Amino acid sequence: MTTLLRGEVRAILQPAGHAQYQGAYCPPGVPFAEVRRGPFDGKRDIVVRPDVDGELPKLMTFGGGQVVYEYDGRDRQNRAVYRYAPKLSSSHRDVMNGVAEVYAEHALKQAKEDQ
Repeated sequence: MTTLLRGEVRAILQPAGHAQYQGAYCPPGVPFAEVRRGPFDGKRDIVVRPDVDGELPKLMTFGGGQVVYEYDGRDRQNRAVYRYAPKLSSSHRDVMNGVAEVYAEHALKQAKEDQ
C-alpha cells in the first residue's frame, strides 16, 4: 500500500463512464463496450495531490499525455475515481484500430473453422 503524504488522496483508475465514452471513436466490427476500456483500468497505487484550492486535478495523463483519465468523484472508500477518457486520449484511435484488427482476424478464423 502506498504511503500518503499530507494532503494526498488515494486514487483508482476505472473504465470510461457514459460521459467519457459517448461519441468516442469505435471502428466497424468492434463492440462499443471495447471503447470503455482504458490501458490502466484498475490501477490502485496512485495518489493525487489537491491544488491550493483543495480541488483534485480534473485530468490525469499517462504515456506522455497520450492516455487521459478524467476525475469522476469519490468512491465509498473515499478514493478519487478517475475514468478513462477516450475522446481526450490521442492514442485511442490507434488502439481501437488495433482492436478492430484482432476482431477481424478472429472473425476470419471462425469463418474458416465453420467451413
